[in-house]
Amino acid sequence: MSWLLDLYETYEENLEQVGKIEKKTNDQEFTLLPISHTTQNAHIEVLVTENGDFHSAQVIDKSSASTLIPCTEDSSSRAGSKIAPYPLHDKLSYVAGDFVKYGGKIKKEEPFSYYIKQLEDWAKSSYSTPKVNSIYKYLSKRQLIQDLVASNILWLDEEGQLLDKWDKKAEALYGEKPQIFSVINGSQESAFVRFDVYSPNEILTNVWKDQDMYESFIHYYNDSLGEEDFCYVTGERLPGTERHANKIRNAADKAKLISANDTSGFTFRGRFNKSNEVASISYDVSQKAHNALKWLINRQAKIIDQRVFLVWSIDGHKVPDLTEDAYDTFMFNENVSDAGETQSFTNQEFAFEFAKALAGYRNNLSTKSKINILILDSATTGRLAVLYYRNIQKELYLDRLVNWHSTCVWLHRYRKNREGERVQFYGAPSMKDIAFAAYGPNASDKIVKGLMERMFPCVIDQRKIPLDIIRSALYRASNPVSMERWEWEKTLSITCALINKKEEYKVALDLENNDRDYLFGRLLAIADVLERRALGPEESRSTNAIRYMNAFSKHPERTWITIQDSLQPYQVKLGKKGSFLSGLIDEVASRISFENFNNRPLSGKYLLGFYSQRHELYQKKEKTDVKDEL
Repeated sequence: MSWLLDLYETYEENLEQVGKIEKKTNDQEFTLLPISHTTQNAHIEVLVTENGDFHSAQVIDKSSASTLIPCTEDSSSRAGSKIAPYPLHDKLSYVAGDFVKYGGKIKKEEPFSYYIKQLEDWAKSSYSTPKVNSIYKYLSKRQLIQDLVASNILWLDEEGQLLDKWDKKAEALYGEKPQIFSVINGSQESAFVRFDVYSPNEILTNVWKDQDMYESFIHYYNDSLGEEDFCYVTGERLPGTERHANKIRNAADKAKLISANDTSGFTFRGRFNKSNEVASISYDVSQKAHNALKWLINRQAKIIDQRVFLVWSIDGHKVPDLTEDAYDTFMFNENVSDAGETQSFTNQEFAFEFAKALAGYRNNLSTKSKINILILDSATTGRLAVLYYRNIQKELYLDRLVNWHSTCVWLHRYRKNREGERVQFYGAPSMKDIAFAAYGPNASDKIVKGLMERMFPCVIDQRKIPLDIIRSALYRASNPVSMERWEWEKTLSITCALINKKEEYKVALDLENNDRDYLFGRLLAIADVLERRALGPEESRSTNAIRYMNAFSKHPERTWITIQDSLQPYQVKLGKKGSFLSGLIDEVASRISFENFNNRPLSGKYLLGFYSQRHELYQKKEKTDVKDEL
């Protein structure tokens, strides 16, 4: 129950955000829902006057269709032929008193009678508002469809009944396709209607954005809740509920986190007679916890193939995302102008710089702030599961983040800054990029989300990176001819970071390192740079060192003989310009002992030696070119 309590506390800490509209990067609106409220996509908006008369109506554009509406326990979980009206805004079959008159199909009873009785109770209660009364007065006249047809919102067939669909017959009757058929998927009967109130004297707040309307229904509905029960989350006696929220990940999501409605199966039979004997949760806690979760998912979660990766703090402050790379984490701090400026190649120095970049965030949070990490996914359409959950102090979370970004590190050159220019950064790659490095850029979302879930404990619990991920990335990085140059360079640096998590090497060339695999990697890098300089910038084909890289990693002695033989024409072509590199080959090869110069496959350390040696040679070349220009 701890994750429910954390979500409940998050809601209580952010009450000022309730009903406040926020926007995602795609301009989609979301908000922290009030309790006893949910969201629906509306198709028609009806404006009534303060006296309860029809004013106007319009078809709602899809971009502004999301509507915050009051709901009851029954209506929020209605399905099939069950009659359970929403208290105010609802489908045409519920809100139109003349629905049957215009050919509306009903199965047993008229839904409108249930709807208007519920609305009447609210309108005549002590919690009613003038807007509720205006809408109730209008709908009591039972002429909604008549007014919508007169306003050219709904359309009738030749017999005066609602058109089922827009077809050639309807086109011959009316000509141009009406707007309503562009926003609904089924017949006009399925249209969802929202109501608003018009005043000639002042501009009124929209009903679905009105805080007074929220409070009115919450107080009214709280009086009708069931008996009190012991809440396992808060430890208090409060009105309980067995119907918990869905639509957690999106408006179409039917999966629930808490459900026990299988009384004929084996969910709890044999141990308990009723579901609330297992655990009971109060209505207030259930509503607030689920609404907080929906808000957090919209606000800052990563969703991959319907799997939710969420990190949040209870006080509502934004949290550095542990799935992102060091570049994005540096950019999280607004005081850092550009993460590409970070050039430190010493892990200890980088850890200090990284911690300094997060210092502002440390100060923003209170000392008691907790960080919550949650992963959710569903195996079926009706059930949502918690795959991973951790609750840790913010200091510990930030320390683990610093440790990850200063141990799983290497130099990367595949990111771009705000101006679109390619930059280099030092640190850990993102989890998504690790997945692409290990399984290729066409890896499915199912594979990516599986890897990300396995990587979370590596950051938070400081576990070792799974060997199969490292091996897969190592195999791809050792096979450069199978991918384009940019993709291989990205895969290479990410693989080096994964390997370096264990080895703790530096990007700067270690001239004192006599490890066999590291030295073989250096030899391969020197051969690659020598041939590349001989070919010149106009030649783009791969060098022999790159072409034979995969074979070299498996049989270094045998493949090195082939590579060295192929280098001879290029050494002759370079002449004195290649003497330094030729001498360097001899110097590095001489440091490999006789017994180690064999065909035993190379470990991932050879990639670290390859990258560092090549980086060192390219750095020297750049400095030499600058001197020549001067």
